Amino acid sequence: MSTAVAAAPAGVAPRSRSTLTGTGALVRFVLRRDRVRLAVWTGSIVAFYAYFTFALDTIFASPVAQQGRAAVMETPAGIITGGPGYGLDHYTTGVAMANEGITWVVLALAIFSILHMVRHTRAEEESGRSELVRATVVGRHAPAVAAAITLMVVQAGIAVLSALAMVAVGDLAAVDSFAMTVGSALSALVFGAVALVVCQVTAHARSATGLGLAVFGAAFVVRAVGDMRATGGSTLSWFSPIGWAQQMRAFVDLRWWPALLSVAAIAVLLWVAAVLASRRDFGGGLVAGRPGRADARASLRSPVALAWLQQRGALLWSCLGLGLMWFATGTLLPEIGTMIGDIIADNPVAQQVFGADSSQLSVIFLNVVILYAVLCCAGYAIVMAQRPKHEESSGRAEVVFSHPVSRYRWFGAQLAMAALGTAVLLAVSMYAMWLGAVVVGWEDQTFGDYTAVVWTYLPALGVYLGLVAALYGWAPRLTGVAWALLAYTFVVGLFGNLFEIPDWAFKLSPFDWVPMAFSGDLAAGDVAVLWAVAVLLAALGFVGFRRRDLVTS
Repeated sequence: MSTAVAAAPAGVAPRSRSTLTGTGALVRFVLRRDRVRLAVWTGSIVAFYAYFTFALDTIFASPVAQQGRAAVMETPAGIITGGPGYGLDHYTTGVAMANEGITWVVLALAIFSILHMVRHTRAEEESGRSELVRATVVGRHAPAVAAAITLMVVQAGIAVLSALAMVAVGDLAAVDSFAMTVGSALSALVFGAVALVVCQVTAHARSATGLGLAVFGAAFVVRAVGDMRATGGSTLSWFSPIGWAQQMRAFVDLRWWPALLSVAAIAVLLWVAAVLASRRDFGGGLVAGRPGRADARASLRSPVALAWLQQRGALLWSCLGLGLMWFATGTLLPEIGTMIGDIIADNPVAQQVFGADSSQLSVIFLNVVILYAVLCCAGYAIVMAQRPKHEESSGRAEVVFSHPVSRYRWFGAQLAMAALGTAVLLAVSMYAMWLGAVVVGWEDQTFGDYTAVVWTYLPALGVYLGLVAALYGWAPRLTGVAWALLAYTFVVGLFGNLFEIPDWAFKLSPFDWVPMAFSGDLAAGDVAVLWAVAVLLAALGFVGFRRRDLVTS
């Protein structure tokens, strides 16, 4: 038999497809697919800028309060958590924004950048969806370029909106405001480009995310050590992308050229990623995965062991990162406690936020710090409680259920590991804060006092777990509602008195049912209500999950 081969018409040259073919269509697809996710990230970052500007411009507006914050920023812990400390001799709202906010803004934007790049490159290849896309008229590099373009667009939007928020809320200089937000966005984009590089190296999305976050952690350490070695930063500080945003010296002595370092780094990293992508097999990484055992050990053949393997990495890094952060915060408690006392004495707005009882100022402020810590734990609880949803949508849960595993056992194991991890993270956060305070000689609260805080906040965190479980059981697409409750808890806990909201609105926050830490009060009835709500929501989740069909995408 002969094989017929279709030939191109005479006089017509065959079309060569570019490696960027289809980029525009993929950009539109990513923006449409992630419109809710991108809107939430944008709104959250802009809200942080607006809130931080408002707080500094109202609660900490007096010269005494400003110089008190400047004194804290001169301490080792202040330099580590903040930056090199420019303009401390004239500490205004803008200077405080740049000194105290850039590190944390870059952290949030870097996490967003890393997750975005991994989600739309390595994760798509790992799930097989990218292979379906590549079966159409789409070039090899189009998905990665589309992910990078959408990330740049969103980061640009966040920078513009955040700068406008700073100008509107705090009446800050527009040029310096844009310099701070643009510099922070460019630094975060560097880590997004790093994530794209590691996506070419490893074959797994989780490994790529972990490596990207590890690079950020290394950059944070380099920046902190460099800033500690000399006032205003040392040569070592310039080896960290975080330091490039801070070295722009917004609101003090603005200079734009450090931003060019971020631009150059982004360009180089994108080029490296393109070269590596051209030299690896589709779906694989440059570093081959280590072959595993042919059969799992007996101790791993259970839903509990599977859930532990899936969640242990996130728990380890969360404990390490938050533990270090709250330890550093604990070392600042003596200085900040004194500063808060001076602020509240002459500031009616601060009295509404923190309370006017001078005998309880240190305890009240410490409760605000604890609120931040438990909010972080609540965020972890929400993320981990959504693990079953990700396993189901990826199709891995269906594979598990092809074996003799009941839905109750699988879902219960996932939820139990999420609850255990949340409890561990809460304990690590509280005891790290206590240890940091003890190191600097502040012993107003004991180990037992912090243990009581752990036990009283556990049922409140259980409500978040239960809410996600109930939503997952009955309406998996609505699990994001738990983030709205978290945002509401933050606003009510910090600004409820300032906004004079009614008592019933306070009760919608799970943390309002928890007695004030270190007060000695223990409302057993309120704690029992929280446990009952958490258990009821979890039970509803089990019932709903048992009744509905699995959904895969």
